[in-house]
Amino acid sequence: MGRSEPKAFVHVNGRTVLARSLETVISSGVASTIVVVAPEEFLMRAREEIAEVAAEKKCETSITAVAGGEDRISSVQTALKLKRVADYVLVHDAARCLTPPDVFARVVAALRSGAEAVIPVLPMIDTVRRVVSHETDGANPSGGTGSDANGVPEGIARAEGSGAREVVRGDFDRAELRRVQTPQGFRAEVLRRAYATIAADWAGPSGRALPTDDAGLVERLGVDIVAVDGDDEALKITYPLDLVLAEQLARMRDGAAVPGADTLDSAKEPR
Repeated sequence: MGRSEPKAFVHVNGRTVLARSLETVISSGVASTIVVVAPEEFLMRAREEIAEVAAEKKCETSITAVAGGEDRISSVQTALKLKRVADYVLVHDAARCLTPPDVFARVVAALRSGAEAVIPVLPMIDTVRRVVSHETDGANPSGGTGSDANGVPEGIARAEGSGAREVVRGDFDRAELRRVQTPQGFRAEVLRRAYATIAADWAGPSGRALPTDDAGLVERLGVDIVAVDGDDEALKITYPLDLVLAEQLARMRDGAAVPGADTLDSAKEPR
């Protein structure tokens, strides 16, 4: 989001993203142990936040902060090594700091009912299409302005880099698509097996794309992923506009604005 500190320490109506995420997990009542993975240089600050939240909530749940790795996969692996006696593991993105406690409860209920992997989802409301990039020298042999040398119509969005345009190539059945949220829940043994497999399969350049979430890792084991209802309020703070929405939602929840909350100059700045 163009800030000097991780999103976990951005304020949403006077409370950091990390503090709000911890409060939600504690309020859900589903966790016996919470492991916070933070960048090493912000580890002390994370521990200070944990101590404050635990004192305010009078929390008896064990909460630990550890230094994460270079990416999400290595960070989750670090957390999994720390706690090895739990039957179930929930992996939650702190950027979804306003996730209602009921979502956590639904995920755990599905696990206790026999599911090995559970994700909260929402219906897809937008039309989704696949695009491909076409290289072009900008010439139009017909002499007109309707399309370029590759027949790509004028006005099609250009991909990053000169001489490339994004062209639509097919769509998807929206009824079969879901937007995936967190927490994602797993039988602990299944998630550890998935990470052991990824360590073997992706050791060295294999050309295989890494899954973008933990459910994607587990699915490659042949494990069925069970879907439960997510929640619109479990939005992920990725862009500045997301922070604007989260701020307004937090104000509604908290009952009043808190001085000193973060503000934004642009709604288009990427993470």
